[in-house]
Amino acid sequence: MRRVDPLHVTLDELWDGPPGEGRFDTRSVAHLPRAAQRYLTHAIAAGAPLARAVRLRMHGDIKLRGWMPFEAEQVIRWDRGTIWKARTRIGGLSVSGSDRLVDGEGAQLWKAFGVVPVMRAKGPDITRSVAGRVEAESMWLPSVLLDVPWREDDEAHAHTTLRVAGDESELRLAVDATGRLQSVSVARWGSIDGGVFERLPFGCQVEEERTFGAYTIPSRVRVGWHFGSDRFETEGEFFRGTIDEAEHR
Repeated sequence: MRRVDPLHVTLDELWDGPPGEGRFDTRSVAHLPRAAQRYLTHAIAAGAPLARAVRLRMHGDIKLRGWMPFEAEQVIRWDRGTIWKARTRIGGLSVSGSDRLVDGEGAQLWKAFGVVPVMRAKGPDITRSVAGRVEAESMWLPSVLLDVPWREDDEAHAHTTLRVAGDESELRLAVDATGRLQSVSVARWGSIDGGVFERLPFGCQVEEERTFGAYTIPSRVRVGWHFGSDRFETEGEFFRGTIDEAEHR
Protein backbone atom coordinates (compact mmCIF):
# COMPACT_ATOMS: atom_id res chain seq x y z
CA MET A 1 0.00 0.00 0.00
CA ARG A 2 1.29 3.46 -0.89
CA ARG A 3 2.14 5.54 2.19
CA VAL A 4 0.18 8.76 2.54
CA ASP A 5 2.17 11.92 3.26
CA PRO A 6 1.08 12.93 6.80
CA LEU A 7 1.00 16.59 5.70
CA HIS A 8 -1.77 15.73 3.24
CA VAL A 9 -4.11 14.27 5.89
CA THR A 10 -6.72 16.65 7.30
CA LEU A 11 -8.19 16.81 10.78
CA ASP A 12 -11.54 15.64 9.43
CA GLU A 13 -9.96 12.67 7.67
CA LEU A 14 -8.17 11.59 10.83
CA TRP A 15 -11.35 12.02 12.87
CA ASP A 16 -13.51 10.16 10.34
CA GLY A 17 -13.00 6.61 11.53
CA PRO A 18 -15.03 3.92 13.24
CA PRO A 19 -16.01 4.56 16.88
CA GLY A 20 -14.65 2.44 19.67
CA GLU A 21 -16.41 -0.75 20.67
CA GLY A 22 -17.81 -1.77 24.03
CA ARG A 23 -18.59 0.11 27.23
CA PHE A 24 -16.64 0.71 30.40
CA ASP A 25 -17.27 -1.83 33.14
CA THR A 26 -15.66 -0.71 36.39
CA ARG A 27 -15.12 -4.37 37.31
CA SER A 28 -12.64 -4.62 34.43
CA VAL A 29 -10.08 -2.56 36.38
CA ALA A 30 -10.55 -4.25 39.77
CA HIS A 31 -7.25 -6.13 39.34
CA LEU A 32 -5.19 -3.02 38.64
CA PRO A 33 -2.99 -1.20 41.16
CA ARG A 34 -5.02 1.14 43.37
CA ALA A 35 -3.71 4.39 41.90
CA ALA A 36 -4.56 3.22 38.36
CA GLN A 37 -8.01 2.05 39.50
CA ARG A 38 -8.80 5.41 41.10
CA TYR A 39 -7.65 7.31 38.04
CA LEU A 40 -9.55 5.25 35.47
CA THR A 41 -12.83 5.10 37.41
CA HIS A 42 -12.60 8.85 37.99
CA ALA A 43 -11.78 9.66 34.35
CA ILE A 44 -14.32 7.33 32.69
CA ALA A 45 -17.96 7.13 33.72
CA ALA A 46 -19.41 3.67 34.30
CA GLY A 47 -21.03 2.44 31.10
CA ALA A 48 -19.23 5.01 28.91
CA PRO A 49 -18.57 4.03 25.28
CA LEU A 50 -14.91 3.05 24.97
CA ALA A 51 -13.58 5.81 22.75
CA ARG A 52 -10.62 5.34 20.41
CA ALA A 53 -10.45 8.99 19.34
CA VAL A 54 -10.88 12.48 20.78
CA ARG A 55 -11.32 15.86 19.10
CA LEU A 56 -10.27 18.93 21.08
CA ARG A 57 -10.49 22.69 20.77
CA MET A 58 -8.13 24.68 22.95
CA HIS A 59 -6.49 28.03 23.53
CA GLY A 60 -3.62 29.29 25.63
CA ASP A 61 -0.07 30.59 25.42
CA ILE A 62 2.98 29.02 23.81
CA LYS A 63 6.59 30.05 24.38
CA LEU A 64 8.32 30.89 21.10
CA ARG A 65 10.01 34.28 21.16
CA GLY A 66 8.37 35.00 24.46
CA TRP A 67 4.88 33.87 25.37
CA MET A 68 2.38 34.11 22.50
CA PRO A 69 -1.38 33.41 22.54
CA PHE A 70 -2.60 30.54 20.37
CA GLU A 71 -5.78 28.77 19.33
CA ALA A 72 -5.73 25.17 18.19
CA GLU A 73 -7.73 22.12 17.23
CA GLN A 74 -6.49 18.59 17.69
CA VAL A 75 -7.54 15.06 16.83
CA ILE A 76 -6.00 12.02 18.48
CA ARG A 77 -6.98 8.69 16.93
CA TRP A 78 -5.14 6.01 18.83
CA ASP A 79 -4.76 3.56 15.95
CA ARG A 80 -3.45 6.24 13.53
CA GLY A 81 -1.87 9.16 15.42
CA THR A 82 -2.56 12.85 15.94
CA ILE A 83 -2.81 16.23 14.25
CA TRP A 84 -2.42 19.41 16.30
CA LYS A 85 -3.28 22.43 14.13
CA ALA A 86 -2.73 25.89 15.60
CA ARG A 87 -2.40 29.58 14.83
CA THR A 88 -0.50 32.30 16.66
CA ARG A 89 1.43 35.52 16.02
CA ILE A 90 5.19 35.98 16.14
CA GLY A 91 6.56 39.50 15.97
CA GLY A 92 3.34 40.74 14.41
CA LEU A 93 3.30 37.93 11.83
CA SER A 94 0.36 35.56 11.61
CA VAL A 95 1.76 32.01 11.79
CA SER A 96 -0.22 28.79 11.41
CA GLY A 97 0.70 25.17 11.04
CA SER A 98 0.69 21.76 12.61
CA ASP A 99 2.57 19.06 14.44
CA ARG A 100 1.41 15.60 13.45
CA LEU A 101 1.98 11.87 13.49
CA VAL A 102 -0.08 9.90 11.00
CA ASP A 103 0.27 6.19 10.27
CA GLY A 104 3.73 6.00 11.79
CA GLU A 105 5.27 9.12 10.23
CA GLY A 106 5.74 12.47 11.95
CA ALA A 107 5.93 15.92 10.38
CA GLN A 108 5.88 19.59 11.28
CA LEU A 109 4.97 22.47 8.97
CA TRP A 110 4.48 26.13 9.93
CA LYS A 111 3.78 29.05 7.58
CA ALA A 112 3.59 32.83 7.88
CA PHE A 113 0.26 34.22 6.64
CA GLY A 114 -0.63 30.62 5.74
CA VAL A 115 1.63 30.82 2.67
CA VAL A 116 5.35 31.32 3.41
CA PRO A 117 7.02 28.29 5.06
CA VAL A 118 8.95 29.22 8.21
CA MET A 119 9.59 25.69 9.49
CA ARG A 120 9.27 22.25 7.94
CA ALA A 121 10.60 19.04 9.44
CA LYS A 122 10.26 15.30 8.91
CA GLY A 123 12.32 12.22 9.61
CA PRO A 124 12.84 9.58 12.33
CA ASP A 125 13.67 12.10 15.07
CA ILE A 126 10.48 14.08 14.43
CA THR A 127 8.44 10.88 14.37
CA ARG A 128 9.85 9.73 17.71
CA SER A 129 9.35 13.16 19.26
CA VAL A 130 5.70 13.47 18.23
CA ALA A 131 5.14 9.86 19.34
CA GLY A 132 6.29 10.90 22.82
CA ARG A 133 3.79 13.72 22.73
CA VAL A 134 0.99 11.28 21.87
CA GLU A 135 2.02 9.07 24.79
CA ALA A 136 1.70 11.99 27.20
CA GLU A 137 -1.57 13.15 25.62
CA SER A 138 -3.21 9.81 26.31
CA MET A 139 -4.49 11.75 29.35
CA TRP A 140 -7.11 13.19 26.98
CA LEU A 141 -8.17 9.72 25.81
CA PRO A 142 -8.08 7.65 29.02
CA SER A 143 -10.02 4.73 27.55
CA VAL A 144 -6.86 3.65 25.68
CA LEU A 145 -5.18 3.14 29.07
CA LEU A 146 -7.54 0.38 30.16
CA ASP A 147 -5.63 -2.49 28.55
CA VAL A 148 -2.04 -1.69 29.40
CA PRO A 149 0.19 -3.29 32.08
CA TRP A 150 -0.10 -0.90 35.01
CA ARG A 151 2.43 -0.93 37.84
CA GLU A 152 2.23 1.00 41.10
CA ASP A 153 4.98 2.98 42.79
CA ASP A 154 2.80 3.90 45.78
CA GLU A 155 -0.77 4.94 46.58
CA ALA A 156 -0.43 8.16 44.56
CA HIS A 157 1.67 7.06 41.56
CA ALA A 158 1.23 4.51 38.79
CA HIS A 159 3.13 3.88 35.58
CA THR A 160 2.83 1.82 32.43
CA THR A 161 4.70 1.21 29.20
CA LEU A 162 3.24 2.74 26.04
CA ARG A 163 4.41 2.09 22.50
CA VAL A 164 3.46 4.56 19.75
CA ALA A 165 4.87 4.47 16.20
CA GLY A 166 7.79 2.35 17.32
CA ASP A 167 8.66 4.59 20.26
CA GLU A 168 8.42 3.05 23.72
CA SER A 169 8.31 5.04 26.93
CA GLU A 170 7.17 4.84 30.53
CA LEU A 171 4.06 6.92 31.17
CA ARG A 172 3.93 8.02 34.81
CA LEU A 173 0.81 9.41 36.48
CA ALA A 174 0.33 11.12 39.81
CA VAL A 175 -3.23 11.03 41.18
CA ASP A 176 -4.89 12.29 44.33
CA ALA A 177 -7.08 10.37 46.75
CA THR A 178 -10.15 10.78 44.51
CA GLY A 179 -8.37 9.67 41.33
CA ARG A 180 -8.00 13.16 39.94
CA LEU A 181 -4.94 13.43 37.71
CA GLN A 182 -2.26 15.76 39.05
CA SER A 183 0.62 15.23 36.62
CA VAL A 184 1.74 13.17 33.64
CA SER A 185 5.33 12.52 32.61
CA VAL A 186 7.34 10.56 30.06
CA ALA A 187 10.94 10.40 28.88
CA ARG A 188 10.34 11.99 25.48
CA TRP A 189 12.68 12.01 22.49
CA GLY A 190 13.35 15.65 21.70
CA SER A 191 15.70 18.52 20.98
CA ILE A 192 15.82 21.74 22.96
CA ASP A 193 16.87 24.96 21.20
CA GLY A 194 18.21 23.10 18.18
CA GLY A 195 20.44 20.76 20.17
CA VAL A 196 20.92 17.05 19.66
CA PHE A 197 17.94 14.75 19.95
CA GLU A 198 17.89 12.69 23.13
CA ARG A 199 15.49 11.37 25.72
CA LEU A 200 14.51 14.15 28.10
CA PRO A 201 12.12 14.46 31.05
CA PHE A 202 8.85 15.83 29.68
CA GLY A 203 5.56 16.32 31.39
CA CYS A 204 2.40 18.14 32.27
CA GLN A 205 1.14 19.72 35.45
CA VAL A 206 -2.65 19.48 35.63
CA GLU A 207 -4.23 22.62 37.09
CA GLU A 208 -7.91 21.98 36.35
CA GLU A 209 -10.12 19.20 35.03
CA ARG A 210 -13.50 19.18 33.33
CA THR A 211 -16.09 16.59 32.39
CA PHE A 212 -17.00 16.34 28.71
CA GLY A 213 -19.77 13.81 28.23
CA ALA A 214 -18.66 10.57 29.90
CA TYR A 215 -14.99 11.57 30.25
CA THR A 216 -13.27 13.72 32.86
CA ILE A 217 -9.96 14.99 31.51
CA PRO A 218 -7.36 17.67 32.27
CA SER A 219 -8.73 20.99 31.05
CA ARG A 220 -5.96 23.40 32.08
CA VAL A 221 -2.35 22.29 31.86
CA ARG A 222 1.25 23.49 31.96
CA VAL A 223 3.61 21.47 29.77
CA GLY A 224 7.34 21.38 29.16
CA TRP A 225 10.78 19.81 29.29
CA HIS A 226 12.87 19.09 32.42
CA PHE A 227 9.66 18.04 34.15
CA GLY A 228 10.11 17.21 37.81
CA SER A 229 13.05 19.57 38.30
CA ASP A 230 13.53 23.27 39.03
CA ARG A 231 14.43 23.72 35.35
CA PHE A 232 10.81 23.10 34.37
CA GLU A 233 9.78 26.34 36.05
CA THR A 234 12.75 28.43 34.89
CA GLU A 235 13.29 27.23 31.32
CA GLY A 236 11.45 24.04 30.42
CA GLU A 237 7.80 25.13 30.40
CA PHE A 238 6.64 26.15 26.92
CA PHE A 239 2.90 25.45 26.76
CA ARG A 240 -0.06 26.61 28.82
CA GLY A 241 -3.33 25.35 27.46
CA THR A 242 -7.05 25.29 28.25
CA ILE A 243 -9.41 22.75 26.68
CA ASP A 244 -12.61 24.44 25.54
CA GLU A 245 -14.34 21.50 23.84
CA ALA A 246 -13.78 17.76 23.73
CA GLU A 247 -15.64 15.00 21.91
CA HIS A 248 -14.82 11.33 22.34
CA ARG A 249 -15.80 8.45 20.11
